Amino acid sequence: MSNLLLIIRLLLLLSTSAPPSLGLAHQSTSISAFRHCLQNHNRSDAVLYLPTNSSFLPVLNAYIHNKRFIGPATAKPLAIVTPTHESHVQATVLCAKANNLQIRTRSGGHDYEGLSYRSPSPFILLDLNNLRRIELDVETETAWVEAGATLGELYYAIANKTNTLAFPAGVCPSIGVGGHFAGGGYGNLLRKYGLSVDNVIDARVVNARGEILNRSTMGDLFWAIRGGGGASFGVILSWKVKLVRVPEVVTAFQVDRWLDQGASDIFYRWQQVSTNLSKDIFIRAMPQVVTTPENKTKVMISFVGEYLGRTKDSFPELGFREVDGKEMSWVETVLFWAMIPVNKPLEVLLNRKSEPSYFKSKSDYVTEIIPREALPGIWDALLKVGPCFTQWNPYGGRMAEIDTDEAAYAHRAGYLFKVQYYVWWVEDGEEAEARHVGALDALHEAVTPYVTKEPREAYLNYRDLENGVNSVEKPEWSKAKVYGEKYFKGHFERLAKIKAEFDPENFFRDQQSIPPFPHSH
Repeated sequence: MSNLLLIIRLLLLLSTSAPPSLGLAHQSTSISAFRHCLQNHNRSDAVLYLPTNSSFLPVLNAYIHNKRFIGPATAKPLAIVTPTHESHVQATVLCAKANNLQIRTRSGGHDYEGLSYRSPSPFILLDLNNLRRIELDVETETAWVEAGATLGELYYAIANKTNTLAFPAGVCPSIGVGGHFAGGGYGNLLRKYGLSVDNVIDARVVNARGEILNRSTMGDLFWAIRGGGGASFGVILSWKVKLVRVPEVVTAFQVDRWLDQGASDIFYRWQQVSTNLSKDIFIRAMPQVVTTPENKTKVMISFVGEYLGRTKDSFPELGFREVDGKEMSWVETVLFWAMIPVNKPLEVLLNRKSEPSYFKSKSDYVTEIIPREALPGIWDALLKVGPCFTQWNPYGGRMAEIDTDEAAYAHRAGYLFKVQYYVWWVEDGEEAEARHVGALDALHEAVTPYVTKEPREAYLNYRDLENGVNSVEKPEWSKAKVYGEKYFKGHFERLAKIKAEFDPENFFRDQQSIPPFPHSH
């Protein structure tokens, strides 16, 4: 009887599954047709890399920052296109769509879950790293920045022209602006000037029909790509941004405190004051697990911040002294926040690549002060994770003034902080990954009573597949709502309606993309 069941199961399998060789043959035909289509559009295949090219893996791996997605277990693209002109992007979209191939678009490669360069379905990788021109106009205080440029390149370009202009964005220089801006763009100037997307004034986007749209022709899409992500709607080619003014001297500081030095009390007080301080002040709290010289693991809380001006406040409420501050130019604070010695030549900001590591990240939003008596339990959970850090980033200031509906980014007034949890490890293998990710999940669980609920909200740029996933081949609205409402709150439905207008066939999609709003609703 058992042999009969085995035979039946094998017959069922053979009747419902195509032979592997057929799948490969179909892929080979598709990629051949894609290649010919691309040649017809571009008159050249110089920007195309196939798996048979010796440069294929180096190009693929060059901008993968998470080692979890390097290696044979991660599905590789059928081809990589590295456009050097906007028309190459248009051709890639049209040719992929014509041959029923998905695309993944990568600017800096910092996508925490690697969705910008991996997919469970056959796909083309559109790598924008060669589209990185920056056109700066100091007189109008604006800049056009191509999506493949990094934050470091943008900061360097600004600093080379002026020491009184800046741009509000993240602290990691190797992040590509394409995805960073589209997801919101969080940085240490947000209490003064808001997010990156709050300072975007135009954009150029390739839609699913291969057309290039700008602000005057894209309508509501301009609202959507400012915090709703870009990968669901098209390929963002470039952003026009409004630069912001900063003083010639900025004060930066970092004060570290162990728990036995009263760090927990300072943290509790930080919760009360950090969002109510002057807009010129930003203080991040970083509870982290540190290994001491005696090889013991302890919790240390670093308070890292900046003041837009000369040393003025000693922050006595937090136990900071005036001597803790160091005066420097704004671009030197860029090095400071990136943990680069401030006396290094600014050319260090042009380093586009960073050494990949194993890591996993999660995020939360907090709207109420966490009780003092709850903090020891959080620190205990933190210790169990091992090498890790958390970043508690204050809101208030300009973030509380910008209307919630101004852009797709939905977390504005009423929020005290955004939290990032980040764990890393060096051991190879699935067992090590499961252990470290499991420990991070336990920390995330320990904080559950003190963060937003129904849904538990998260930040799109701290991508986390545990927030929910969808099928790439047959996406479901109910599954999309799970992660969509965590990332976008009440804006999710509006984003889905804009998606239905600009990409009704859902060509641009991944495991956490926004699907078109269903007609039945």
